[in-house]
Amino acid sequence: MSTTPPRPAPRRRIRTASLAALLALAGCGVPPELRQSATPAGSASAAPTPTPSGTLTAPSTPTAPAPVPTPSDVAATACSAGPAGDRVVSLLRGRARVLPRDVRVTVRSGPLCADGWQYTVLAVSGHEELQVVTRGKPTALELVTAGTDVCSVEVRAAGPPGIRTLACGGTPGA
Repeated sequence: MSTTPPRPAPRRRIRTASLAALLALAGCGVPPELRQSATPAGSASAAPTPTPSGTLTAPSTPTAPAPVPTPSDVAATACSAGPAGDRVVSLLRGRARVLPRDVRVTVRSGPLCADGWQYTVLAVSGHEELQVVTRGKPTALELVTAGTDVCSVEVRAAGPPGIRTLACGGTPGA
């Protein structure tokens, strides 16, 4: 008696081979760098064009110029419309509960403003210098972070460049 396993039916082998070939080809297609998004009606064709060497090149698409940053986005400057330093101190002593009422605090630098955010450096008697990042209108400040290192995730991710520079790479109080 022979112990060789029975061979699959020819139809099954063809299906298996067809499926293998189909799966191998499924990953093929136009490379991502040659793919184009939908082209508006009436515009030039977005199909790749062959070069004399026979390779395909993607059509060039014009890009919109990058927006020009305003000075208030790039650098933090003295806040012309407030808030004053005492407003920041009041926030920290009040609802933020960062500073006790009996500690002496003086504004060492700022507030400096950039795109609705503020950066202030405070001298706190008996403690290290306190950096404060706030945002919002001068009459309704919101505390973002306060401490000796204010380069938080929120500041890095959402803060304007001028505030990020001061909080994450600038010299405090300079």
